[in-house]
Amino acid sequence: MKIVKVVCAPGRTGFYFDDQKAIKQGAKMDGFFYDGVPETSGFTAIRQAGESISLMLVLEDGSIAWGDCAAVQYSGAGGRDPLFLAEDFIPVIMRDIAPKLEGRVVDSFRDTMEEFERMTDRDGNRLHTAIRYGLSQAILDCVAKTKSKLMCEVIAEEYGTTVSEEMIPIFSQTGDARHDNADKMILKRVHVLPHALINNLEKLGPNGDTLVEYTAWLRDRILRYRQDPAYHPVFHIDVYGTVGLLFGYENIEVITDYLERLEKAACPFALRVEGPIDAGSREGQLEWLAKLTRLVDERGINVELVADEWCNTVDDVRAFVDAGAGHMIQIKTPDLGSLHNTADAVLYCKEKGVGAYMGGTCNETNRSAETCVHVAMAMKPDQILAKPGMGVDEGVMIVYNEMQRILALRGAKR
Repeated sequence: MKIVKVVCAPGRTGFYFDDQKAIKQGAKMDGFFYDGVPETSGFTAIRQAGESISLMLVLEDGSIAWGDCAAVQYSGAGGRDPLFLAEDFIPVIMRDIAPKLEGRVVDSFRDTMEEFERMTDRDGNRLHTAIRYGLSQAILDCVAKTKSKLMCEVIAEEYGTTVSEEMIPIFSQTGDARHDNADKMILKRVHVLPHALINNLEKLGPNGDTLVEYTAWLRDRILRYRQDPAYHPVFHIDVYGTVGLLFGYENIEVITDYLERLEKAACPFALRVEGPIDAGSREGQLEWLAKLTRLVDERGINVELVADEWCNTVDDVRAFVDAGAGHMIQIKTPDLGSLHNTADAVLYCKEKGVGAYMGGTCNETNRSAETCVHVAMAMKPDQILAKPGMGVDEGVMIVYNEMQRILALRGAKR
């Protein structure tokens, strides 16, 4: 179907842009603000309102295909693209992308987005990952409308997969309300929990004791209040490299001892620890996370390590998988740009027997989250993030309901 016009609208995301560097260095919270001076280029405050751009394609039959351009909460950190502000990037879309789309017939998602992934703007810069992310959602929607298919069916058709006939496990995150929000997750029987946002040393505690105590509290909370004894979630805790910051990322024996403490605190629940170290560069992260992964395996510790920092592109995902740097890879959808890269990354993980966590950020929108569900249903990752936001209920509702709609619609067709 032909694209007649491109229209953009500025939007809000489900959370905020946060300066990770300043927070790791100990910036203190005052209510929902952070005191102090930002450390990452582009930030005017340590916490800023999240922004998005709705990229809408007006089609020749009058229908609208659309997606939301959005970037991660910790923009500009760990090798990621810089802060994404609507007023800066709507002109780029209208100047550089709209002329290439208007009047064009689009009938292939993957081929079209491979073209735009290679594209540069008039200044010779590659398009911001957030633009490629939102554009891929709009193009996928356009192809689905053209073919009268669900977006997941378009992905499955182009990749030679089958759409899942069951739920993909959902992973929810508490934010800093790690006790009350964990209760919400238990009530809603979330498959993977709690994330916990351990993004500074204070939350980790002296010798990591605070996190060990929290993990034990969560274990006891589930055992006490679960309404069905069959409810047996996986624990997944994101520590943002703070364990390596506390003990030294090269001290993998000491870190492994600590991971064993966490394993015991979580028992009888399986445990994943995301971002145990941050070695400060892609090469360092590949080397030291791989060493830590091997040591955990050699010692038979029942903890899965999840790669995140410095794993920002589909090439990075392949490199981390090939290096054995982590038992599971977070495929952070906005960082990979076009959603066809996310699909490629999930496939690569599955082919190599490494866990595929189709993640993203609390700083997305309902639209980007729903579109990601379609990719997940076609590619079958091991888990998908409930997003956007940090309130649990909203993100779980959006992702769960879209999954159920897909299952119901496809069931009705059969």
